[in-house]
Amino acid sequence: MKRIRVLAGLTALALAASLAGCGGAASAPAPTETPAETPAAESPAPETPDTATAEQAAAGALRVAGLKGPTTMGLINLVDDAANGGDYGFTLDFSMHGAADEIVPQLVKGELDAAAVPANLAATLYQKTGGQIQVAAVNTLGVLYILEQGDTVQSVADLKGQTILTTGKGTTPEYVLRYVLSANGLDPDNDVTIEYYSEATDALSQLQAGAGTIAMLPQPFVTSALSQVEGLRVAIDMNDAWEQAAGSRLVTGVLVARTDAIEADPGTFEAFLTAYEQSTEAANTDLEGTAALCEQYGIVAKAALAQKALPECNIVFETGSEMKTDLSTYLQVLYDADPASVGGAMPDDAFYYGA
Repeated sequence: MKRIRVLAGLTALALAASLAGCGGAASAPAPTETPAETPAAESPAPETPDTATAEQAAAGALRVAGLKGPTTMGLINLVDDAANGGDYGFTLDFSMHGAADEIVPQLVKGELDAAAVPANLAATLYQKTGGQIQVAAVNTLGVLYILEQGDTVQSVADLKGQTILTTGKGTTPEYVLRYVLSANGLDPDNDVTIEYYSEATDALSQLQAGAGTIAMLPQPFVTSALSQVEGLRVAIDMNDAWEQAAGSRLVTGVLVARTDAIEADPGTFEAFLTAYEQSTEAANTDLEGTAALCEQYGIVAKAALAQKALPECNIVFETGSEMKTDLSTYLQVLYDADPASVGGAMPDDAFYYGA
């Protein structure tokens, strides 16, 4: 029988916060996922890890954390089923958090066994803990989209001479945008004007005020923006643009786990991964049910928004060599832009569980 504990006091995430999980989650450590899960090189430096997870894992229990936003959408069906008596052969102790810096200390000190976090934060934790953190799966692909109020932008090349309103300066969204522009022959510093705002809501307000007609925003904010601004449309899916440029898929979120927790009970961890994969499948097939859970657990403020956004949040469950290929390519781009965004060095092969 599974046991679930969802931290009390968490209320439904405001739309702006839910963004972080989807889209900006990218810089190095503490996401803001410009989404709320957008880590950047600003995450707090972790403390020396301990081995407190061994006893917990040995008891067939897993302490898992999630962030409000897309990186936890694929996990929520498992969380709810476990909370309602689903039998998976292990106990699930789940907690939800609004920011990555709430998770980092617990993960480092061994108070958590696993967590769904922004991809670059995973790399940073690996370096800071001396390899005590591994990535087990990619759970969210890119959630960034370029929107236009008009119909002039049909390709990345059409952005030349344009002004792009966005968020995430010095974090993953900026690095992704600059990489895609450069790969398409545009100089990010001279061929386009990029105006950064602290929140996606600010960028949208500027769009509505006529300060520009083009913006790069994350899901689920994109879904909300499309319903608020007349004539606004998705001009470029950054997942497609990234794949054409990099030859791999754009990554936003991952599942990480402490190495000692995995080694203490490999069978329990594998059982958890199997259940997680099934939960992800449910998130992509039962949109209505998953959306209701997203509202119930505070991942997104409203189920209606979640239901519309889910298909565009690119919830996946990638493991093994596929995970390693997509994630390593992504991290290399971030490293080339700013080594600090991935902890100062590219992770070695031991970082990739099962690959």
